[in-house]
Amino acid sequence: MIGIVLAFFALAISAYIGEVDVKIIFARYEAFILVFGGTIGATMVSFPMKTFWRGLREGARTAFTEPVYHEREVIATLVSFAEKARREGLLALENEAAALEDDFMRKGIQLVIDGRDTDIIRKILETEVAFVQERASKAEAVYMTMGGFSPTLGIIGTVLGLIAMLKGLGELSGSGNVAGKLGLATAQAFVATFFGISLANLLWIPLAGKIKERTGQMMLVREIMIEGILSIQAGDNPRLLEEKLHAFLDPEDRETEVGAGGAVGEPGLAGA
Repeated sequence: MIGIVLAFFALAISAYIGEVDVKIIFARYEAFILVFGGTIGATMVSFPMKTFWRGLREGARTAFTEPVYHEREVIATLVSFAEKARREGLLALENEAAALEDDFMRKGIQLVIDGRDTDIIRKILETEVAFVQERASKAEAVYMTMGGFSPTLGIIGTVLGLIAMLKGLGELSGSGNVAGKLGLATAQAFVATFFGISLANLLWIPLAGKIKERTGQMMLVREIMIEGILSIQAGDNPRLLEEKLHAFLDPEDRETEVGAGGAVGEPGLAGA
């Protein structure tokens, strides 16, 4: 939200410094209707209705909602589970698994407690990750498609404005101040292009980029969970597990944690 506000604020300040008459822009509300409505309509044609609405909804939620869990919290929780499993056995994790807020990790730990085969657990978890990634990629595609159609609809609006302007040239030629009226009509014709380019580059495409970035973060957390869950099932040493999962962190984060004593973070996934 801060980025969107900052982007449009910079646009408004630039228009103010450049002494742009904003009345020309906002008086042409039909240009905004064409660009916004046309973009939504063209995007709806590009996808099945269910995919479009789900992508629009889930994409917005992904872009504007902070991740609940972070890598270090996940690693700390998995290490604590590994320690308890080595001391008391896998069945001792049943209460902790039930208290987990993350459905993916809860399912994985429960599969381990149930004694499922390693290959089966990996296949189940990786299949779920693949479907989550597919849904996220569709949401990204919806916003990228809107970012592609928006400037095009702006050009269409400008063409319509120019057609209207040329149609009125006969009337302008018989009146005074032809140059001034012609300049105003030309400026009004380009308002649609302004809306199209602005919405594409300040809203739709940045949101698509944010969805892609957040999806990457989520996939990283899921990979950490899978490796940690399978290591717990294999009975790996908790310290070895911690070092293995450290490899998923950025080098700077790993150095910081090692410098702080090797503690990856406080377990924060098992609920209050």
